[in-house]
Amino acid sequence: MADKVKVGLVGCGVISDIYIENAANFKSYEIVACSDIINDKAVDKAKKYNIPKVCSVEEIMADPDIQIILNLTIPQAHAEINLKALNAGKHTYCEKPLAVDLEDGGKTINLAQSKKLRVGCAPDTFLGGRLQMCRKMIDEGWLGKVIGGTAFMLCPGHELWHPGPEFYYKEGAGPLFDMAPYYITALIALLGPVKRLSGSYATTYTKREIKSEPLKGTFVDVDVPTYISGNLEFECGAIISCIVTFDVWDSKLPRMELYGTEGTLSIDDADPYGGPNTFEGPIKFRSKDESDWLGFPTQIPRRPQATEWPRIPTLFKYNSNSRGVGLADMAKAIQTNRAHRANGDMAYHALEIMHGFYISADEGKFYNLKSSFTQPDAMIANLPEYTLD
Repeated sequence: MADKVKVGLVGCGVISDIYIENAANFKSYEIVACSDIINDKAVDKAKKYNIPKVCSVEEIMADPDIQIILNLTIPQAHAEINLKALNAGKHTYCEKPLAVDLEDGGKTINLAQSKKLRVGCAPDTFLGGRLQMCRKMIDEGWLGKVIGGTAFMLCPGHELWHPGPEFYYKEGAGPLFDMAPYYITALIALLGPVKRLSGSYATTYTKREIKSEPLKGTFVDVDVPTYISGNLEFECGAIISCIVTFDVWDSKLPRMELYGTEGTLSIDDADPYGGPNTFEGPIKFRSKDESDWLGFPTQIPRRPQATEWPRIPTLFKYNSNSRGVGLADMAKAIQTNRAHRANGDMAYHALEIMHGFYISADEGKFYNLKSSFTQPDAMIANLPEYTLD
């Protein structure tokens, strides 16, 4: 077995815990050093998880043993750290989004290509058992031709629960850049590239009162749109309606559904804010032959046998919080010289889609996507080269 790929962690905030904890579940990589702009945070993480070294950013970039930089900094620093890693001759894997600015995202992808290095990017929930089962169903023709769908993320805002929610209302975050990447990445992983889109947006509240400790009772200025609505037209022909917002107190909308010529696939919640942003959760499918809709005239009764949608069990792994599986897949891909799935081209396409919503709204017309990507391979659990743990 190949030696584990050595990973250096930059950014020791809240999200780093699950990455470090899950690293023990994968055989392809190990975290050997950590760094943070606040050194005490790095020291605390190293002590808590027995990480061998605490370094400055410069030291971690210069370490010849480290092959991948795991970039868990705030969104505004993603591009800076990615570019530093690539210039240091290292692959980089970062939290979403790939960058705040589309231009910086492009610089990252171009630099990686010129240096023959890899870029990986969260979210990797599309590699979880639920969405991989959905991919299998689509590939096997359960839905027939996918003609449309919905992707909705509606909640009242993270200031209700997050201990430090201010950054969610600053550039690089908001519902579009914080939550939409899960939905957009899931959709493009399942259906392929988007060719054009339309969008609208609004900012409902200019200030938000924080309800969570330790900042309870203080206010944060809102600098980003908090209600975004749009339509995605995919190269495969599907048209998906999207809403992402921090302005809705409650909703009964399904978080994500795909509609095909042979049936409907429903990806329900695992929790109130769930959907594609979680690894786990139910999959429901109803074929056209099971439909309880008989149409007009309305006196025709519905079919009594179709009261509950059948649940489809997943055949794949990673059905709990498996954040880091994308990094594990990338490390394994380095070891076996194959393409990795949560890759930079797909992350850049997702970034362009998000910016496209704003551009479409500002210009009052459709936005045509300039980027594309190759749809990543489905997970095949019984092949050794795809065994990640």
